[in-house]
Amino acid sequence: QVQLVESGGGLVQPGGSLRLSCAASGSIIVRYDMKWYRQAPGKERELVATITTSGRTNYGDAVKGRFTISRDNAWRTVYLQMNSLKPEDTAVYSCNAARNGDEYWGQGTQVTVSS
Repeated sequence: QVQLVESGGGLVQPGGSLRLSCAASGSIIVRYDMKWYRQAPGKERELVATITTSGRTNYGDAVKGRFTISRDNAWRTVYLQMNSLKPEDTAVYSCNAARNGDEYWGQGTQVTVSS
């Protein structure tokens, strides 16, 4: 059974940083494209960042230059380093594994950016 477990969310002041982690079961992070999504109250779910099986990365326009996605195969973990956080980054952040129409989701972790 595939499991994705996010951690690292919390309350941070504007301009601060957080690092989210997505711990995955098995070898899924090297076989699937791994993604971070976020959803704020009353808004559509938004793709934040992707790291493909080949290691290519892509970012949503709202986070380019501030967020970095990475993968540690040995620890079976995908990270999202978030810097220069803004109040509009407040959302539930979820980890996703996707391949050929097959996908899995984590439970999500809340990130709140507020002074």
